[in-house]
Amino acid sequence: MDKYIDKFIRYLEIEKNYSPNTVINYRIDLEDFRDHAVGLDLEKIDYLFLRKYLAILKEKNLSSRTIGRKLSALRSFFRFLAREGYLKNNPIRILSSPKAQKHLPQFMTEEEVGRLIESAHAKNVDDERGLRDRAILETFYSTGLRISELVGLSIQDVDFISGVVKVMGKGRKERIAPIGEAAIKTLRQYLGKRKKECEALFLNKSGRRLSSRGVRGIVDKYIRLLGMRQGMSPHTLRHSFATHLLNRGADLRTVQELLGHANLSTTQIYTHMTTEKLKNVYDHAHPRA
Repeated sequence: MDKYIDKFIRYLEIEKNYSPNTVINYRIDLEDFRDHAVGLDLEKIDYLFLRKYLAILKEKNLSSRTIGRKLSALRSFFRFLAREGYLKNNPIRILSSPKAQKHLPQFMTEEEVGRLIESAHAKNVDDERGLRDRAILETFYSTGLRISELVGLSIQDVDFISGVVKVMGKGRKERIAPIGEAAIKTLRQYLGKRKKECEALFLNKSGRRLSSRGVRGIVDKYIRLLGMRQGMSPHTLRHSFATHLLNRGADLRTVQELLGHANLSTTQIYTHMTTEKLKNVYDHAHPRA
């Protein structure tokens, strides 16, 4: 099966132009399936075998979202094999995915975001690392970028005059995202104090491009410092960005574009409202509130 996985991965890289992270995830899921199907010819894989594989995934207590992702990878893989003539029939076509559990995204209040940003470099405003940390937090909240998009930014991607950044999103699709003056100001301060020359916008202590893991560590550090609620993460800032825009009157289509979502349905999860806003509307609108 390895040769077919390699062919499919090349297809994702060359024809679909998927990002390296997406390709890696596809390979991991497919190699997990290969290990389960070891010694079995491709033509021998049928609906019943796939049902057994699905049952094994459920026995591992994986979330329905993880199982759904693995099955999605397999669907794409078998569809590719059938289209290219490596398989006569697609055995996964009639296999249904488990119903995904819907969870509302966790977000911070505007006050919590403010405290988080202010907590960075509070002791020493001339500290390069502190300025970098604050610039990361400001940029996250100002643009709503994914963590992979943030670490992929180079200095030349930021237009400091127009207040926009060029972002390489999912599927290597470029988009332009606005960035606020507070973030621009902090980025200028950080770059002015930076000692190492590098095209990357955010650097680690070795002077190389900061990794996604490094950014998670930085954000987690300040979340722990403030003793914030459990489950907060870098992605929480993206959730907060979208929620606060909608709560202040932004329309869903605009937020979709800003987040870089391909489908509006992905953005609709952010149409939930904070309890505080619901109570405020109720207090002003209900005659006996």
